[in-house]
Amino acid sequence: MRLLKIVPDNTNLPFVSLRRYAFALTLLLSIAAVAFTVARGLNLGVDFVGGITVEEKFAKPPSLDVLRETVDKLGLGEVRLQTIGDANTVSIKLPPPKSKDEGATNRVVDQVKAAVAAKFPDAHFSKQDSVTGKVSDELIWKGVLAVVLAVVGIGLFAIFRFEWQFGVSTVVAIVHDVLMTLGFFAITQLEFDLNIVAAVLTIIGYSINDKIVIDDRIRENMRRYRKMDMPGIVDLSVNETLPRTVMTSLTILLALFALLIFGGPVLRGFTAAMILGIVVGTYSSIYVSSSLLISLGLRPDPTKGDAPEKPVPAEGMPTKKR
Repeated sequence: MRLLKIVPDNTNLPFVSLRRYAFALTLLLSIAAVAFTVARGLNLGVDFVGGITVEEKFAKPPSLDVLRETVDKLGLGEVRLQTIGDANTVSIKLPPPKSKDEGATNRVVDQVKAAVAAKFPDAHFSKQDSVTGKVSDELIWKGVLAVVLAVVGIGLFAIFRFEWQFGVSTVVAIVHDVLMTLGFFAITQLEFDLNIVAAVLTIIGYSINDKIVIDDRIRENMRRYRKMDMPGIVDLSVNETLPRTVMTSLTILLALFALLIFGGPVLRGFTAAMILGIVVGTYSSIYVSSSLLISLGLRPDPTKGDAPEKPVPAEGMPTKKR
């Protein structure tokens, strides 16, 4: 039985020759992501803004104006509505209750449930969440700190593991992936909560895993082919690791699409962020971070020992045509 090979052994794609287009596209997408995030903002969940969320399911999509008016009459503060999934499920967000006693949240939820049930007989309560303002501020700080420390730690690891150029290119690729995720949530207005922070950290971990494999092959080929130019080494290294990159990304995407379809609305934001992160992370590892090493001045040192001028591939590895 023949093994399935999505990427042929003799693949020799000219990734480096497209680096200027890739850099321009990356810069354009990053600026757009920042602009959308600043202009539209993120639809922060209760985890980050504090308050109460009541989720109601309806037999058919309700009139949001009527639903908002119904809840407004209760005098509980500003009401924010968001449809989830097929628009039959609506998330009702309210500010924290003024009373600080333990039963205040339950009384607010009971009021909302009774008012909605009276106006919409086909509605039934799904779930509720509540977070105080103090806790939400702490969660924002810890979420940002976790992402920043992850990026800095990975950049330092790449510097000590390889050279400073690898560290810079790693940080650039990771920041690009994070910005793409923020831009996506700003455009779609999907709820951004702690689950999405976990997704961002997972995306960072996947991106660095993919990039380290390519960087390690680049460093290995720099030692083997010291008289070969750097663009040739990068192209050779990326092509050699391409089968592994493609197969890993595809298998993860298959699992994520299954989770997106069958995981329900609770996991929809997390899964969407992961799918976007896998696609963007694969792109940045192949086209951005690897080619950025050339722009940063990384070069093989031809004075350290003898090495063949042309690659002599191991069994099953593609040859870079010169």
